Amino acid sequence: MILKLINSALILVAVFMGLKQGYAMFSGKPEMLEMFSKWNFSKTAVMINGAVTMIAALLILFPKTFVWGNFLMAAGILMIICLQLLNKDLKGAAIEIPFLLLNLVIIYLQHPLTKTN
Repeated sequence: MILKLINSALILVAVFMGLKQGYAMFSGKPEMLEMFSKWNFSKTAVMINGAVTMIAALLILFPKTFVWGNFLMAAGILMIICLQLLNKDLKGAAIEIPFLLLNLVIIYLQHPLTKTN
């Protein structure tokens, strides 16, 4: 029971962060455009990435799409880590690792509303 409560809190944190960052990308916040412009992302590409991030965050909420949402969110974070490493920015890559691990831990703990036998 305690594990399900902890997992629920982790899921809410991941969803909140995904919606917040996705909205920042989708709305074209200058910080996001500046970060992604290092990797030659256009404003449209950043907006699409933001929309995918927000959709992934919402998919995490539902048991049937839980794994897909986490997978999409983790893939987006992994993409950012790889791009940071491509620019030899170890600090930027290291900042993203806890967020990637958060999605992996949530997948491991499974959705709290799924029925287990």
